[in-house]
Amino acid sequence: MTPSRRAFLAAARDAARLLRDPAVAAAWERPSALAEFGVSGLAGHTAYQVTATVRALAEPEPTEPLVSLMGHYERVAWIGAPIDAAANVGIREGGEELAAQGPAALSALMDGALAGLASALPDAPARRVRIPLWGAWSLGLDDFLLTRAMELAVHADDLAVSAGLPAPEPAPEVAETVVVLLTRLSTRRHGALPLIRALSRRERAPETIAAF
Repeated sequence: MTPSRRAFLAAARDAARLLRDPAVAAAWERPSALAEFGVSGLAGHTAYQVTATVRALAEPEPTEPLVSLMGHYERVAWIGAPIDAAANVGIREGGEELAAQGPAALSALMDGALAGLASALPDAPARRVRIPLWGAWSLGLDDFLLTRAMELAVHADDLAVSAGLPAPEPAPEVAETVVVLLTRLSTRRHGALPLIRALSRRERAPETIAAF
């Protein structure tokens, strides 16, 4: 199994365990750590990374042009968009819609989707996939899964903080792949020197090297 597939499945398992925690259900109606996102919507958006993968694999292989991993992030509408931009509003509304039946139903939905992917992904052939919300492009399966692993790892942290839980420590296969992706995105945004300084020279470190 490829590193991207291992990372995705490990990140999805971590997120699924977090969704089952009673603290998440107890915080369901409260605001989350993310502006304008309730805990329920954040939980739904987290689960969406898995349910959307199931749907993407069930669809016929798309005909939209294949782009690189970094090419994907050059095209997505949400990077750098204001909180009230259509792309970000749509993300929040989609999360709330998926979570509308409550925490138990969302957790069951995610567990079922994950069980199917755990069986299907190891031997799934290389192919193009896409999410309908994107523009007119597609990604290779392993690049797609890497983007979902990053989303799962980031939002598991957001969700844990929102529910007052210790953030889950990413599994090694998640950390190795997601940190590399975020480092590439940070370098794309800030350049290499600020990142080198942030990691090696506290006295010259920039204020932020956030990837987004």
